[in-house]
Amino acid sequence: MTEKKLQDMSSEDIEVELLLDAIYKKYGYDFRGYSRDHIKRRVQSRLWISKLSNISEIQHMVLINETFFRRILIDFSINVTEMFRDPSFFLSIRKEVIPVLKTYPHVKIWHAGCSTGEEAYSMAILLKEEGNYGRSQIYATDFNEYSINKAKEGIYPITEIKGYTYNYQKSGGRACFSDYYTAKYDFALLDKALKQRIIFAEHNLVNDSVFGEMQMIVCRNVLIYFNKSLKNHVIKLFYDSLCSGGFLCLGPKESLQFSEFKDYFEPIVESDRIFRKKLR
Repeated sequence: MTEKKLQDMSSEDIEVELLLDAIYKKYGYDFRGYSRDHIKRRVQSRLWISKLSNISEIQHMVLINETFFRRILIDFSINVTEMFRDPSFFLSIRKEVIPVLKTYPHVKIWHAGCSTGEEAYSMAILLKEEGNYGRSQIYATDFNEYSINKAKEGIYPITEIKGYTYNYQKSGGRACFSDYYTAKYDFALLDKALKQRIIFAEHNLVNDSVFGEMQMIVCRNVLIYFNKSLKNHVIKLFYDSLCSGGFLCLGPKESLQFSEFKDYFEPIVESDRIFRKKLR
């Protein structure tokens, strides 16, 4: 960063930059391409919870205490998710994408930034109902080890089930949502059969490389937390990870319009942010 840019920054901004540099140099996690508004909100929340005076104290704690750093890692994670989130998206997948996927002898799907797994399990249910689950492999990844472990469990609060059921029905669900879980005390345990074709693994979109050759990549509501440079980096990663004619699915507030790679994709259902890598 240039001296002039540093001079134009507030003390708080400089402290945030130094914190992100410290995290990268000490632990290898690179948040420097994340939206500063997102980072600042999470840092201020951690300040209040930890009863620390300023961001420099957070930096000090990160450097000397790995347990504290793990809390910061959870803070920076994007964990806003639910089953069949944005039902119209899943309905469009049923109608427009599944018929194409059925033409492949084997289908590989990557849920990037899967958080605690709800959308990956939703895709498993959809594929099962469409008769394509047995020929599919879902790779669900996130940089946050805590989120991945929660996703592997497939256990969610029973209080969320009413909303999940509503989403499922609106997405074109063909059975009873209760067929896919067992209620136990205050939690719903998802059917173990849904886990058979899902591999949960750690993967960092910022640092890690191409992830196989996929027929579909789902990364919804993650890019909105990245700056323009990091968005382009990740979209290039997705492009390189898709087979010719593969599908890229983004969140409702995300777009390829201003990406360097927008001409490499064609919209399939633009309202639901479903794109297809142009055939070569």
